[in-house]
Order: sequence, then C-alpha cells, then structure tokens
Amino acid sequence: MRVMAIDYGDARTGVAVSDESGLLAGYTTVIQSRRPEEVLDGLEKLVAERGADELVMGFPRNMDGTEGPRAELYRDFAARLEERTGIPVRLWDERRTTVEAHAILHAGGRRMKDHKKDVDAVAASLILEGYLAYRRRRTP
Repeated sequence: MRVMAIDYGDARTGVAVSDESGLLAGYTTVIQSRRPEEVLDGLEKLVAERGADELVMGFPRNMDGTEGPRAELYRDFAARLEERTGIPVRLWDERRTTVEAHAILHAGGRRMKDHKKDVDAVAASLILEGYLAYRRRRTP
C-alpha cells in the first residue's frame, strides 16, 4: 500500500510518497503554485504516476490541540482532492512539522535562505513518517 503525504501551503505544497510496502518514506517533490486548481491537478497526476493508494494531508492545529484558523480551508481542499482522486483523504496533525523541517535542513548545513525550496517536501516527509509509524503501531 503506497501512501502519499501532503503538506498543503499557500505558495508551495510538499509531497512525500512511501515505498510500495508502505513502510518507508521515499519520493518527495514540491508543487509550486498559489492556485488550488493547479495544486489539485499536480496532486491528481502524482497519485496516478506514483500509484498512491492512501492520502494523508497535514491539518493545522493550535498547540493546545484545537483547530487552527485555516482548518476549514484545509477540510475543503481535502474534500476536493478526494473528489478528484476517489481516494479518502485522512487529515493528520501537522503541528511543528515545518519547524522540525527547518531544523533538519539547518542541521544538514543549509542556510535559512536556502530552506524555502525544500522545507515543504521535508515537512511532507515528516507527516508521512508520523503516519506510517502510527499505522505500524496499530497493525497487529
């Protein structure tokens, strides 16, 4: 079962796709667009190209666990993606993924101004890794 994780954003959307066994994060990319329709087109294409069977999308929550101010926008986008692909979209708590992604890039020697092009893909990988770990714990 191949899982695709999505870090949806205003200007860039990070994508990470697991291996076929659904155990490891593998392929990553970034869709550069501010237009939701273009992002949906790109995601639909990636679902087909990469053979994704399951979709998980980062969902904005506040640090206290309540829904963030962008929650409804993300729910609407997830519903549109599900309609386009026919695959249910699981919303996944994305608290601190972008902060952790910046820390990972910085620890790897990247300057902050160079993070912009990769941070969304790294954040999507963190969402994917968290979700895959959750699935492993749940499966007997």
